[in-house]
Amino acid sequence: MKELIIIDAHTHTFPDKIAERAVDQLSHTSHTIPFSDGREKGLIASMKRDGIDRSIILPVATNPHQVEKINDASVLLNCHYRGQLMSLGCMHPDFKDYKGELARIKEMGLKGIKIHPVYQDADLDGDRFLPILKEAARLNLIVVTHGGLDIGFPGVVRCSPQMARHVIDEIGSFPFVVAHMGGWRNWDEAASLLKGTGVYIDTAFSHEQFYPLDDGYWKEDETKMLSDQEMVTLIHQFGADHVLFGSDSPWSSQKKSREGIERLDLTFDEKRLILGENAKELFEW
Repeated sequence: MKELIIIDAHTHTFPDKIAERAVDQLSHTSHTIPFSDGREKGLIASMKRDGIDRSIILPVATNPHQVEKINDASVLLNCHYRGQLMSLGCMHPDFKDYKGELARIKEMGLKGIKIHPVYQDADLDGDRFLPILKEAARLNLIVVTHGGLDIGFPGVVRCSPQMARHVIDEIGSFPFVVAHMGGWRNWDEAASLLKGTGVYIDTAFSHEQFYPLDDGYWKEDETKMLSDQEMVTLIHQFGADHVLFGSDSPWSSQKKSREGIERLDLTFDEKRLILGENAKELFEW
């Protein structure tokens, strides 16, 4: 039997000096419970507690002035936590010298970039992002994008499955991950538009139920997500070899997220691919 490696391909951390404030602010904006303190050491503690071998950190630049600093910090993080944590780089749609910075990202050894069209206030397939995505594809950098709606921005559509499909039609095949099972709360459209295109999806913050703050904001029926059977159906539509395990830590428990995949009605080989082998191959880690 092959060794089972668990790689959480969708996590977030923040610099120590702002982590407490950032997690508290995002928790209250989304009305959800955090499961770690948002620091790198907090993520490692979660991994040890919850049976995760490695985690991939997806940083988001909320303004163009953060891009170079975040990318430099990602390189240092990867050197310091080699074998445990890997951070991607980032890009913002208003960063002027995106070609130069993407080339620098490649030269520094970062495997790709994370973008978040909702937080960055730009459509995934619009004129501000498409040139960036085309250049990232030319450099064979992995692009991970938030997919679908966002819990903190009700009703805002910046990265729908239709937009992701437009990106694929414009650029062609490249290492492209559309998070949250292809589009949070847009799962039917994700399956119909993105299956068979070669994109990867991840399981982050999509399965069963999220964990709301006890403040009365979320009604019980609003916290439901994909059921076990709906997860299995989506996985089979995309193919288990194109699904990455992700928790969205600190916004979900890594343990509950892992156990949710382990109990699905999938073969051992399918679970092995999802829980780690796909990420190991895609990120060459």
